[in-house]
Amino acid sequence: MKDLFFLLVLANVLLLNVLNLAAQSMGAADIVRLTDEKFNGEKSSIMVMSMTIIRPGWQRTVEFRSWSMGREKALTLLTAPAKDKGQTFLKIDQEMWSWNPAISRLIKLPPSMMSQGWMGSDYTNDDILKESSVVMDYTHEIVGEEIIDNRLCYKIKMVAREDADVVWGKQLRWIDKNELLILKAQLFDDEGSLVRTENWSEIKNMDGRVIPSRLELVPADEPGNKTIVNIREVKFNVGIKDSFFSHQNMKNIR
Repeated sequence: MKDLFFLLVLANVLLLNVLNLAAQSMGAADIVRLTDEKFNGEKSSIMVMSMTIIRPGWQRTVEFRSWSMGREKALTLLTAPAKDKGQTFLKIDQEMWSWNPAISRLIKLPPSMMSQGWMGSDYTNDDILKESSVVMDYTHEIVGEEIIDNRLCYKIKMVAREDADVVWGKQLRWIDKNELLILKAQLFDDEGSLVRTENWSEIKNMDGRVIPSRLELVPADEPGNKTIVNIREVKFNVGIKDSFFSHQNMKNIR
């Protein structure tokens, strides 16, 4: 019996050592890829969210539902406030349209509107259209470890590849080592200047996955400005047809 107990203990120790070695051998790109897949869903997702835009003299909250397929297609329906309810946005690859039922008008967003904040937030239309492959469009390097919200994190530097059509020239990401959750990011332009800091928090189990449900975006050069996004519901890898992402559905979806 003692020999059996010893063998079981030894087996557990060996298994832990193997798992630790596997974790240590995982490269920065693998960590970023697994973190991204865990949050975004490998194929598709449906999310119910709210977004609060905070400015020094005012704030307002927008509620919406969003359907996505990979990074190429997304359809968003505004559900509140009343004056915005029913407005939709459609993204297909590098093109974006808006439908406003109040004026029954479909508008393709021109290049001049790309730098504007979506619904007046700190998240721009260009951010939405040029959502990059965080694995393919960047090089990756683990540059240290830091504690964020009592969680030990990898600190990973991501530098945009020369041929990548992306918004950010460089990113720093802090990713929880145990759960592979992004907890913080700093986004830099092509000249290396900090543009925005993103803080993720309120970690929850949603549709069987442990993910952060609150995102705070803080622009670097606009004191007092902030945008907070809360994920209320999420379903991953749901069945959505390509035909769902259409101009006709923008007008009909409720």
